[in-house]
Amino acid sequence: MRNIKLVYQYDGSNFFGFQRQPNQRTVQGELERALELILKEKPNLISSGRTDRGVHAMMQVSNFFTSSSIPVERLERALRNAVVEDIALLSLEEVSQDFHSRFSAKERAYIYSMNHKKNIFERMFVTWVEEELNVERLQSILNPLVGVHNFDSFRQSNCAADNPVREIKEIRVYKDGQKTQVYIKGNAFLKSMIRIIMGSALAVYFGRQPENYILEKLQNPEKERRKIVAPPNGLYLCDIEY
Repeated sequence: MRNIKLVYQYDGSNFFGFQRQPNQRTVQGELERALELILKEKPNLISSGRTDRGVHAMMQVSNFFTSSSIPVERLERALRNAVVEDIALLSLEEVSQDFHSRFSAKERAYIYSMNHKKNIFERMFVTWVEEELNVERLQSILNPLVGVHNFDSFRQSNCAADNPVREIKEIRVYKDGQKTQVYIKGNAFLKSMIRIIMGSALAVYFGRQPENYILEKLQNPEKERRKIVAPPNGLYLCDIEY
């Protein structure tokens, strides 16, 4: 069996999330469909993580095992031609048997993009906020999340992960023209964790929650309690380090 690694991008606007689902259009489902046509066998795509419906990826990594003898160059060319227009294959290579897109990953990073000026042509790719954001203030609200914490308060109640402890290694808020970007890097993330972090931070920023809201959630983790979830359209999986 050969182990094949894929690196690719996708526009998540018209997908029902990443994970394969019956009767729904998903990123994993479309890639597996294309690979099955080429390989004449059913692949099982292993991926670095899953993204919610409407979330995008500047970089996603997957791997699969195959008994096919199709050379890598031909396989890459065929897959580029077979994938749908909202997925872009960046590279394809054969890797060692022990490479695992999820378990071999050491860090993952996301960007959350916001703008206070509405642009109808960016509505699927940027989250609109009601006023221009102060970078220093938003940074100070997010800073308590850096480090190793129990993130039960920042994951969906149906998240299947056994261990809620994760490490956020960096949060950086910066301007990109009119947009405010939040870069978040960690060892791994729970279901909808970034969206709940951003929903919570914006609720504090705009006075809908008290200043100590995030700290209180960290100190009193609760998986079942109601979460504030930011829209998906401004979120991008942007980097995975191995």
